Amino acid sequence: MSERIIDYLVDILWDTPLTFAIILTGVYFTIENRFFQINYLIYAFRNLFTVNFYIKAAKYLRENKSSIGATSISIGSTVGIGSIGGVATAIAIGGPGAIFWMWIAAFFGMIIKTAEVTLAVYYRSKDKEGNIYGGPTAYIEKGIGIEMNFRSWLVPVAIFSIGITSTIFISSQNYIASKAISSTFGINIFIVSILYSAVVFLFIRRKAENIGRLFIFIIPVITSAYIIIGLIIMVADFRNIPSAIGLIINDAFHGTSALGGFTGATLSQVITMGVTQAVYSSEFGWGTSPIVHSVAKINHPVKQGLWGGFEVFFTTIICSITAFVIILSGEWTSGQSGLVLSLNSFESFFGVFGRYIITIILFFFALTTSIGWFTYNEIIFRHLFRNRSLLKGRLINCLKFLYPFPEFLFVVYIAVFHLSEKYVWSLTNITVAFPTFINIISILILSNQFRKLVLDYKARYLKIGKVDADMHLFYEDKEKKA
Repeated sequence: MSERIIDYLVDILWDTPLTFAIILTGVYFTIENRFFQINYLIYAFRNLFTVNFYIKAAKYLRENKSSIGATSISIGSTVGIGSIGGVATAIAIGGPGAIFWMWIAAFFGMIIKTAEVTLAVYYRSKDKEGNIYGGPTAYIEKGIGIEMNFRSWLVPVAIFSIGITSTIFISSQNYIASKAISSTFGINIFIVSILYSAVVFLFIRRKAENIGRLFIFIIPVITSAYIIIGLIIMVADFRNIPSAIGLIINDAFHGTSALGGFTGATLSQVITMGVTQAVYSSEFGWGTSPIVHSVAKINHPVKQGLWGGFEVFFTTIICSITAFVIILSGEWTSGQSGLVLSLNSFESFFGVFGRYIITIILFFFALTTSIGWFTYNEIIFRHLFRNRSLLKGRLINCLKFLYPFPEFLFVVYIAVFHLSEKYVWSLTNITVAFPTFINIISILILSNQFRKLVLDYKARYLKIGKVDADMHLFYEDKEKKA
């Protein structure tokens, strides 16, 4: 498929329909829930990061009985190469102004992700083996299919599932990580790619709770290292930060003129790249993170929803650090592609040592994302084939063996045909678009249920309003009573 056709499809899907659908959905949820992500942001953070957090983390390591493991896997899947290479690509195509629209989209994305995670936990179920599954496929089936008597619920579920599982074959993680290692250390990209696939294979052969344990250790280390390096650069060059912010805001409303190797960007490109990057890096509206959040052992759906909102805030901070480093370095006018642009920007401050460190961090970002995405696909399989235990078991076993290697074939395809990095990101954007459309529409339809859960949460934990004694906190409780 030619790059021109891919670009045309991306334009159709993202330029107007999906970009505005995401923003308008965020505006609706924000107003409907009285600016929940602003009014209770400090409260949420205070309750997410207390002594209780560390007690739960320790308990998870011992017993696998808290929401920390699910959250760790979700953050590990979310904080990936999009936070580095994706941001650089957004700037390389849309200019600095794309970052402003990334911030706007992320602001609304916090309430969107809170809603989808909350609904995923509320509508979750168990299969015959006792494994918990949930996410968009579950809340479409139960909330729209059963409760609203929509008999064709399998159609949107199928579209969503195909979109998510297509990432087994079309994914940027292996390619970006392999290209980074290959270009930095001079190792053949095919060797790096097959080794990457082998490492993913070894990890996913272990159980999900062991993956959660691994992520609890890895994610804080690599994210802290990246944040510290980025902040050192920003502090050292703090005098130029106001001008960088001015450039971001100015270009957000006027587009970016051609400068140096940068070819320029229209206002439409600026907005599209900003929103696309926000969705890809923070995974709000996409419907992916709710899949793994649904397995969390929690006593109120909104509690886990708050974690979803925090993920958007957290990943946006990391993306913003990347953006400032690129803009402060001046490399964004070089005309380089996303990955090279990121590596060159850090190298301009720390020399080749900076390039080495960021390459290694990027590799681990990609690795945790690939491993986390296996969990997404496994849970979807558990839901779709929940009534056919033998077939489900066989499919999941096949998934464990085959999952890492299509990405290697994708790397071979890109390298052999000398396709651009933009082509890789464009293909990824197409796989994002279809499930996002389905998920956005679904959570809008179920917005009233989310609002009920938010009101109940406020009444129970914030002492705002009166607790409804007949309120069911989980759909399965409602089923049992019926």
